[in-house]
Amino acid sequence: MVRNKITHVGVVAAGAVLATVLAGCGSGSGSSASSTPSSPASDTSTPASSSSSATPSPAGSSNSATEPPAQASNTDGFCKAADVTLSFGQGDAAAGTVYRQLVITNSSGRKCIVQGFPGVSYVAGADGHQVGQAAVRVGTKGAAFTLNKGDSVQADIGFVQVANFEPATCRPTATNGLRIYLPQDTASKFIQDPGTGCANEKIPGDQLTVKTVAKS
Repeated sequence: MVRNKITHVGVVAAGAVLATVLAGCGSGSGSSASSTPSSPASDTSTPASSSSSATPSPAGSSNSATEPPAQASNTDGFCKAADVTLSFGQGDAAAGTVYRQLVITNSSGRKCIVQGFPGVSYVAGADGHQVGQAAVRVGTKGAAFTLNKGDSVQADIGFVQVANFEPATCRPTATNGLRIYLPQDTASKFIQDPGTGCANEKIPGDQLTVKTVAKS
């Protein structure tokens, strides 16, 4: 009887040890499961970072769009539109054409150079759109002239009598004046001088001609 009791006690003790081991295993499994939610939390930080870095781009684009355009440089020595005033001098007439002197006067406080052919075209409307073909150059490019303040040069402009063209071909259009580009400049000036031009660029002749600048 004593031997049987010892055996029973051994079985109970073994069962208790097994239960303890199983409890330990269950506790380890729960600890592993509790760490799982940390993985999705780290994922949510990636879109936030991406969105933040994209924000400055539109702002940068908007700022660059509001910057004023670069103005033409006047450091090359040539006269620019802002440096001069324009006027008409004396005129002369030939068969079917009236010639007038375009006078270019340096009204700035610096010396500048003028050489070559001015760009000339008729303009009309509130928007100043060009009417027909621009002036055709006549002759060869002349010498360069250095203008101090108040000095002038002139270029002869020929105004062909557009009434000599067939109306259906010319498409006569009322003009407000002339748009003038100085040689070596991309900015223009306007001279008010109402007249008539041909809206059709393909006419059998030249409605405007211009010669190289010369000393007044």
